[in-house]
Order: sequence, then C-alpha cells, then structure tokens
Amino acid sequence: MPNSRKTKSAEHRKALFATFEDGSDADIRESLAGLHPADIADVLEAIPPELRRQIWQQVDHTIMGEILLEIPQAVRSDLIRELDDQAIIVATQALDTDEIADLIPHLSDDVVSRILFAMDSRARESLDRVLSYPEDTAGGLMNVDAVTIRDDISLEVVLRYLRRQGELPEYTNKLFVVDRAERLVGSLLVNRLLTTDPDKKVIEVMDTEAIKFSALDSDKDVAAAFEKYNLITAPVLNDDAQVIGRITVDDVVDVIRDEADHSIMAPAGLKEDEDIFAPVARSTRNRAVWLGVNLITAILASWVIGLFEQTIQQIVALAVLMPIVASMGGNAGTQTVTLVIRGIALGTIDESNARKVLQSEFLIGIMNSVIWAVVIGVVALFWFDNAMLGLVIGMAMTINLVIAALSGVIIPLLVKRLGIDPALASGVALTTVTDVIGFFVFLGLATLLLI
Repeated sequence: MPNSRKTKSAEHRKALFATFEDGSDADIRESLAGLHPADIADVLEAIPPELRRQIWQQVDHTIMGEILLEIPQAVRSDLIRELDDQAIIVATQALDTDEIADLIPHLSDDVVSRILFAMDSRARESLDRVLSYPEDTAGGLMNVDAVTIRDDISLEVVLRYLRRQGELPEYTNKLFVVDRAERLVGSLLVNRLLTTDPDKKVIEVMDTEAIKFSALDSDKDVAAAFEKYNLITAPVLNDDAQVIGRITVDDVVDVIRDEADHSIMAPAGLKEDEDIFAPVARSTRNRAVWLGVNLITAILASWVIGLFEQTIQQIVALAVLMPIVASMGGNAGTQTVTLVIRGIALGTIDESNARKVLQSEFLIGIMNSVIWAVVIGVVALFWFDNAMLGLVIGMAMTINLVIAALSGVIIPLLVKRLGIDPALASGVALTTVTDVIGFFVFLGLATLLLI
C-alpha cells in the first residue's frame, strides 16, 4: 500500500509537470481538481519552490486548509506567506476546531483576529478551549465535537436524539456516557446501540471501562494508548472528570508520523519538518551547528590518537587495525542505544527497570566482545604474524564493546534526566565515547605491551 501511494504521488508530479510546461492555468486547475488534498500536499512538498508557488496559486481556496495540514511545517509556512488574508480565512472555514488550532501559530495576529470574527460564538469558544492547552497534550490534540448522552435514558431516546442531529462527527464509533453532573461514567458503542433492544437503559449496555485522557496528558502517551488498545476515538476530561472533547485516530496518526520522522531526522541533527528544497542559506545554517559538534568530537578522537604518535610510527600495523576497534564499538553501542531510545519513547524503559536493562546489555556486551575479540585476534595474528598484536587488539576489542554496551544504556537515560532529547544527543555522545575509549585502550595497550 505505501509503495502504491509513492507511485501515485510520482505519477501526479509527472502529470502536473507536463501540464505546467504545456498547458494553461486552467489546465493546471483541472488537473488539481481531480486530486485528494493529501496527494496535492505530497506533490507540493516534492517540487522546487518556484514551481511550488505557481501551482499553489491554482489550488482551490476551499481545500487549501486541508492541504496545509498535510504539509511539513517548513513548507507550510512558505505557502501561507503566499496567501492574502481573505484566502486564509476561506481556507480555514472548512476545517475542524482542532485543525484551525494547528494552523493559528503560523498566522499573523491580524489574520487570527479576522478568523475568530468570522466564527460564531460557539465555535470561537471551542477554539479558545483547545488553544488554552499546550500543543503536545491531549487538550491541544482534541476536538470539541464529542457526543455525550445521559446514563439514565433509554436507547430509544438516544436514537431520536441522534436523528435530530442529522449526522455524527467523523470517526464516531462510540458515544460518551455522563451522569447528571456531566462526569464521564462510561461509553456506548454505536453498533451496540443499533443492535440492542431500544427499551433498555443506557446504563444497562454501556461499557464502564472506557479509556480516557486528562487534558494535560502527553500526546505521546495518547498515541501509545491508541496503538495499544486499538482505539478509534477517546474522551478528554478536565479536572472534574467532565468530558471537554475527544481525540480521534486521524489526529493520533499525525503524532505517530511526527515521532517517526523525529526518530529518523534527530540523530542527524535535522528537524523532522525539514524542507528538501529550502533555501541553501537556511539549510546551511540549520546543519552547520550539528556539523560543528561532530567536528569537535572528531578533534577529540584525533587528539587521543596524537598522544600515541610515537607508538604508531614504530608499529605501522596499529594504524591499519585502529579503525576496527572504534568501528566495532560504535556499531555495538548503536545497537544498544537504538533499543534503549525506542524503549524510552514507548515507556517500556525507565528508572524502575534501568538497572535490569543495564545488566542485560552488560552480559550481551561481554559475550559479543569475547566472540569478536577472538576473531580479530586470530585475523591480526595471521595478517601481521604477530601474536602479541593479536592479543592487544583482542583485549582492546573486549573493553570497547563492553563500554559501548554500557554507554548505550547510560547515555540516553542520562540525557533524558537532563531534559535533553535522547534521540538528538545520544548518537554523538556514544560515538565520542566509543572512538575515544577504543583508540585510547588499543594504543595504550600497544604502548605498554609492544614497545
């Protein structure tokens, strides 16, 4: 399925390129009219800024809001700057409250004021409620279109109430049941409502074990719960246990996608919303800091090598074998740190079980280090016909792989405690440790035992 979507996006791009080169603005608008907003978003993200702006001008204003929601923030900001105030207002009119809340941080105060003025009082109050919570919480993620029913009424009354509403909010697979004080007491599945005797009371057929969230719960915790319990929608409660909104699976998919992008981009020092066609100056500035950090760590490793310059001059084979020790340590550490960062993100690794994880990785490090130390020791023996050199690199390999395994657990837990994103900082720190320790131990042992 993912490959199918990639193929379609590529086809859409080619078709638009051809239309843009040979057709008129009317032809471009006709080509865009047949595409889903998400497909248009894919196309806009994947084309250069000059062409992006020209195609964007031909997009129907009524679907621009949906397209902006599908586009990475860096590209979104550029496209918003291409719109006048009236176009932005039209673009937001078809959006839900939580979707408008996602766009508002990228709009000027004047445009926000005009959007609020165009809303009715109820919609404005709903938007204010969503905006009152941080963006990365359940309250910031929720929509306020939750359908609530009382627990002391019959199913027939519920059905009549829903018919009067005309339609249900999107992704409604359950209704939230409240008591007289509007506190959540359970949920009623729509399929159970439709297939149960309508004379029964809601309290007789409702599920009292509803999964629910506090307004200040982390969006990552929300996403984990949706994945674990296969939820489609879930209520958000205030401090008095009253329903103030609901979260739907489409919102959670966005959180999961952002987290996946972050886990890929952060270790390289890149933002998850990076625009591949961003101006060269901006991209250079964004990447320069991380390259500078890497340069400092590389200089540190080189400085350690420089301490043993005389040793390397006397035994040239050390220069040949030296990268092997650091590389093996780096790979072993990367395996551990990846596992630990994933565990931290999913909540399966924390301070309560960190000691057990450390013990487990320590034993794995010892086992792997012994195996590969013997292998590289034998290789060095036959390669350079020097048994002592084989012993030295085997010992260095053992020490570095064990240190790498321990560091792969300790570093992400430590940087998390310091309030730093483990995905962002752990990789560089681990590489520094394995390089410095690997070079120092290998060349230090060589100086002691071979010179």
